[in-house]
Amino acid sequence: MTSETARRRFTELVLPHLDDAYSLARWLAGATDAEDIVQDACMRALKALEGTSVESPRAWLLSIVRNAAYTWLAKNRPHAVILAGGAEDAEAHPSALNTLAAPSPEASLIEAADHMSVTTAIDELPLPFKETLVMREVNGLCYRDIAEATGVPIGTVMSRLARARALLVSKLGTAQ
Repeated sequence: MTSETARRRFTELVLPHLDDAYSLARWLAGATDAEDIVQDACMRALKALEGTSVESPRAWLLSIVRNAAYTWLAKNRPHAVILAGGAEDAEAHPSALNTLAAPSPEASLIEAADHMSVTTAIDELPLPFKETLVMREVNGLCYRDIAEATGVPIGTVMSRLARARALLVSKLGTAQ
């Protein structure tokens, strides 16, 4: 049973960041399971709001989503599958990269191939690099918030981002 105060705080602190929560869950576990993970994370957040002080709601929520995703992955998937999931999710939403003007068929094909290459390269990153990259580049978190969400020092966040970007450049450079 949650109090009215916790429900009000949930509305103020958690609901504005649900898109970011879903995005992170989708990248970590795939679109099929992201909604379940976010729902679990929201239940955990609601319970925690009974007695927790939250300074950075977005980083706090993404930390809960991250932990919920890892718990879900540990229960439901073999470890080898963790690093390979999510490429099909990007294929399911190709309209996300559409431009306002209708591109030519050739441009559409090139764009789809580029999108697939980037998505595949991100999916193949080791999980700590992938989650850090998604939090920074997709969710727009600052280094401090990523450090808070992942429980590592800011220097580790910086090094993971550098390694993730270097791996992407390496993978995308060799793919062409």
